[in-house]
Amino acid sequence: MPAPENTQPITPAGLAALKARYDHLLGKERPEIVEIVSWAAGNGDRSENGDYLYGRKKMREIDRELAFLAKVMKHAKVVDPSQQPDKSRVFFGATVTIADEDDEQRTLTIVGDKEQDASGGKVGWSSPIARALRGAEVGDLRTVRLPGGEKEWEVVAISYP
Repeated sequence: MPAPENTQPITPAGLAALKARYDHLLGKERPEIVEIVSWAAGNGDRSENGDYLYGRKKMREIDRELAFLAKVMKHAKVVDPSQQPDKSRVFFGATVTIADEDDEQRTLTIVGDKEQDASGGKVGWSSPIARALRGAEVGDLRTVRLPGGEKEWEVVAISYP
């Protein structure tokens, strides 16, 4: 089930993590930096005031991240993998066990692009391996084009939360 062009699929947990980060930045980190900048501004010459210059830089970084998170959340479409009607095929939110020709297995969970974490086994919906696995059933062979060449994987198991 592809997402409309201007929306990005995300799991409920992924959206909750984005909201938590946004709330932390807006409610804790930014007010602390504003306080430091206000204090430093009151100390006189701002051109050589390290606290002031660093604080302003940090505040710009926080504001950029807040804007980015707001944009991501605005375009996010929450897709609950547990509500997937066809659990026999690979769709968004599926946890898939795949095996290569040497019978080495990997388990991947297909999540939104903004919540991917390769070290945690979470691959983005738009990644080459997720695109190759979409719609696959147990026993299907799928070829993935990787920078090092093509690699074939067999779908061993599919599960949903």
